[in-house]
Formats: sequence, structure tokens, C-alpha cells
Amino acid sequence: MKKEQAAPVPFRGFGRFRRPEAGIDPSSAGATRQLVDKIVGKLLFLVALFAIITVFFIIVFLLRDGYQIVLETGVWSFLTGPDWNPAGYNPAYGALPLIVGTVLVTALAMVIAVPLSIGTAIYIAEIAGPRTREVIKPAVELLAGIPSVVYGFFGLILLTDWIRIAFDQPSGSSWLAGSILLAIMAIPTITSVAEDAIGSVPREFREGSLALGATHWQTIRMVVVPGALSGIGAAIILGMGRAIGETMAVLMVTGNAAVIPDPITDVFSPVRTLTGTLGIEMGEVAFGSLHYHALFGVAVVLLVITLVVNSAARLIVSRMQGTARPGPHRALTAVASRITHAASAPFGRVVPPRTSQRGAFLLMSLSVAIVLAALGVILAEIVVNGAGAITWEFLTGTPSDLGREGGIFPAIAGTLYLVGGALAIALPLGIATAVYLIEYTGDGPLTRSIRAAVDLLNGTPSIVFGLFGFAFLVLFMGFGVSMIAGQITLGLMILPTIIRTTEESLRSIPGSLREGSYALGATKWQTISRVVLPPALPGILTGAILSIGRAAGETAPIMFTAVIFSSRHLPSSLTEPVMALPYHLFILTTSVPGASAQKFGTAFVLLLLVLSIYLAAILVRRRYNHAKVM
Repeated sequence: MKKEQAAPVPFRGFGRFRRPEAGIDPSSAGATRQLVDKIVGKLLFLVALFAIITVFFIIVFLLRDGYQIVLETGVWSFLTGPDWNPAGYNPAYGALPLIVGTVLVTALAMVIAVPLSIGTAIYIAEIAGPRTREVIKPAVELLAGIPSVVYGFFGLILLTDWIRIAFDQPSGSSWLAGSILLAIMAIPTITSVAEDAIGSVPREFREGSLALGATHWQTIRMVVVPGALSGIGAAIILGMGRAIGETMAVLMVTGNAAVIPDPITDVFSPVRTLTGTLGIEMGEVAFGSLHYHALFGVAVVLLVITLVVNSAARLIVSRMQGTARPGPHRALTAVASRITHAASAPFGRVVPPRTSQRGAFLLMSLSVAIVLAALGVILAEIVVNGAGAITWEFLTGTPSDLGREGGIFPAIAGTLYLVGGALAIALPLGIATAVYLIEYTGDGPLTRSIRAAVDLLNGTPSIVFGLFGFAFLVLFMGFGVSMIAGQITLGLMILPTIIRTTEESLRSIPGSLREGSYALGATKWQTISRVVLPPALPGILTGAILSIGRAAGETAPIMFTAVIFSSRHLPSSLTEPVMALPYHLFILTTSVPGASAQKFGTAFVLLLLVLSIYLAAILVRRRYNHAKVM
């Protein structure tokens, strides 16, 4: 008699292999899982649309409050008017001095930053050994972690004095001071993107070049750099966008005179930028006045400039990714032609290749030394002068005598409140958006629109987020200057970072894991929640930590939405304003004389807080990378 074969046990959820419970219909359980999967997909789609909606609202509210100045003066008169004097007897609203100031400060900053950044990127990617690279790369990344208000504080107390004394000027607050600070702030962005582009050049190109007799420097100059040129161009444009959108640093060191330098090459002339104007005047303008609408018109101009710059960078990157690299044989033929041409050139005959290489490597080593020296000087100045101000009373007390005495505990707590609320808003939205983009949709028009909106949000200057928060949350929604308004504004600002880092983490998960999960009968959501997300958590955590660091160091987005200078009590509800370390440092530095110890102490605490967060992100990333290698 043949033994009856047992019926197969239906799959009851991924990771659980047990017999079906009595009374449960397998078909209905499967239908339930499919229904849950569809509902989750729809919810993720709605969350992903949030990025587009946010960009739409930012543009609408800026245009809503900015078009009145255009009706009053006309577009051409507003953009090309030579005078900006809203408080004069005959108010003038000409934005040309502000536009020129922005262009001049940014242009000189790029002249300083580009050679240093490219030299540093080449050194890290092509010359430095593994141990040296592990020191230099995090050091450069720490430059990106220093809050802009700390840069401004450093520039105001040290850089402007050095310019005044070294060049015998009546004041060091000038176009030159702003450009030097912006150059230091742009270096990490340009270096990081350029290094990635250089590293993406196929290894066989280098090996083929060396096999043809080229020196290491000839290989870098004639093979690696040309192969990475599109990425290097995108890095420069992104660095330019970073410089254009900076507010606090340039506001504190450029002198803020709305004039066009005469002559135009006078780098010691004070200037005023678009962002600086918004930071200075928005807090005291009368709501609904022509001056109010003029400032929103300035914000529209700033937004358009930054969107054009960042869109150009996106276009370059997309074309670089969409263009197939030449095959090894074609590339090596080009290399051989270049080497032959270089050897026959007059300069090539005068300077031996080895001598040229030593000189080039010396210049790149000098670039790295300058970048590290800038980091060292900033850290040393603040740490040496600020550590002495740190006492238990300073860390746990409340401010008194306009901040000259007492402590900064309400500012520390307020900063943590703002950052915690921003992360609570942005983290679930960012993860959900990234999951939808990677797991639920292909490369269609909707996906490209969402990614474009995320990129536009990422390139939007922080001061524009502040104005949007002021117009929409504080005034339109009636939140007033409050902790919740600041948390939402900061959450919108860090949302693109979380989306991008989560996307990269999800892309790194092998597709075979997903296929194996589906083969076992799991639904899409079960696969995502139990197979894809757990190994992607280290990368997601890195993005969250970086977002915390950025939010903790920002001043411009909370100036008009959330903060007050001094308070002896912690907020008892989300509708109350708070103190914050960046804004407290800004007011102490610019408006409170005789508070030297408090300034340095506040700067030291803020710097320590933010750099500790960035160091944690670097360590998490390094440990994750080592785990993947093993």
C-alpha cells in the first residue's frame, strides 16, 4: 500500500517556517499580504510626492511675497538698479550691488578653492597611501562639518584683523575676507566630488599608460584627469553653489556695504551679498511693507541663481553617467598619442619627466598642507581660547548680563530640541521616499521629477528655507516664532541628505538577496522590511548622523522661525521659542561687546558638538566599509 504524501505547507511570512494554524485559509492570508503590500506602496508613493510639493510651496510663497516689488519697480529696474537703500528718505530697491557682491565674492573664492581642492583630490586618490588617505580624507570632511557661524566667528576675530594689519587697511571686513572664508568652506565639497570622479576612472587605463612608459604624473595628467573632467566640472559647480548660498560667514566678515567696488578689482572694498542682505534686514522689516516684498524679491533672485548652478551640475553629472567610457584599446591608443606628443613638445624636451613629476607632486602636497593648515588654525584658535571658558556653571547655568555672564544650558538644550524634532520629521519621510524610488519604481518621468525636486531642495540655500518657514509656518500657518516652526524648517532642509544617503545604501544591497526572498514566497514589502533594510541600516544611520550635524550647526533657517537670544527657562511646549547655540554665538559675536570668554566658550561647545557628530558618522562609515570588505 502506497504511503500518502503530505501536502506542502504554505509560506506564512518570510523568515517563519511553521505549519498553518487551524482555521486559517491560506488563500485569504496570501490575499491579505498582497493587500498590505499595495497599501504600503501607495503610502510610500504619497510620501515621495512630498518633495515635489515642498519645492512647489517654497517657490509659490517666495513669488507670492516677492512679486509686489516687481509691480512697483519693474523687473529690469529691480535687477539693475545701482542703489539699495530701503531706509533712505527716498527708498531705493536696486539689487545690482547685491548681485555684483555675490558674484565677486564667489568668483574669488573659486579662484582660491579650485586649485587647492583639485590638488588635494588628486593627492588623496592617486598619490597618498592607504594610511595617509585615512587621515587626510576625514580631516577634509571635518572642514565641511564646521558650522558656518563658527567660520564667521573665526573670520571676524582673526582673519579680518590679519587682513587689516598685513595690508595696512582701515578695516579687514572686505570682499577678500569673505572670499577666503568661502574658499575654505567650498574645499570639502569640491574635493569630495572630484575625488569620486577621479576614482571612477577605470584601473586598466592607468595600468596601460604605465605599461606604455608614462610616468605616474603623465598618467594622472593625460589619462586620469581628462577621464574625470566632467566630474571635476560638476564638483566645481557644486562648490560654487555652496558658496553662493552661504549666509552667516559672509554676513559677518564682508563689511555689508551695498556698494560696487571702485575700481571693480579692489578686493579690500566692503561688499554685501544677496544672502547677507536677507540675514541682516529680514528680522527687522515691517510685515507687508515694500521693503518686505523687496527682500522676498532678493530671495527669488538668489533661488534662481542657485537652481541654475545646481541644475548645471546635475546635467553634467547625468551626461557623464550616460556617456559610455571608451574601450581600453581606444583609450590606450589615445594615451600613446599624448605621450608621444608630450615627448616631442619643446617643454617636454626641456623638463625631464621625472623632474616634472617631482614638481607636480610637490604642488599637490602643498595644496594638502594648506587645507590641513586651515583646519588646524581654526580648531587651534577656538579650542585654545574656548577650553578655558568651560566650567560646570557655564554648561549648566543660564545666561545673564546679555550673555556676558552665566551659562549656555538653555542654548544647548534648545539646539538638541530643534535637532531632535527635525530628525523625527525628516527621517521617516526620507527613508520612505528613498524606498519608493529604489524599490517601487523604475527610471520613469515621475521618478526623475521626484529626484529633480530632491536635488533642488538639496541646492536651496539655508536662508531661503528660513524665509519659507517664516512666510508659511510663522505667518501663514500662525505658528509664530516657535520651536515647532524651527523643527519643520530644519527637517525640510535635511530631508534631501537623508533621501540621498538612504538611496545609496539601498542600491548597495545585492539584487540576489531580493530574488532569493521572492523565490521563497515573500511579498515586496516583506522583502524590503526584512531583507533589504536591515543590511542598509549602517548607511542610513550615517545619513542620519550627518543630518544631525548639519541641523545642529545651522543658523539661517532658525533666525526668523524659532530662536530668541536669551532665556532663563527651557520651553514648556512646541509653540514657544527656544535658544540655540549657533544663534547665541552669532549675537554674542556681532552685538554684545565685552563677552570674549563667552564667545569662545560657546564656539567651542558648538564646534565640539557638531564635530563629534561628524566623527561618529565617519567611524560608522569606516566600520561598515571594513565589514563589507571582510
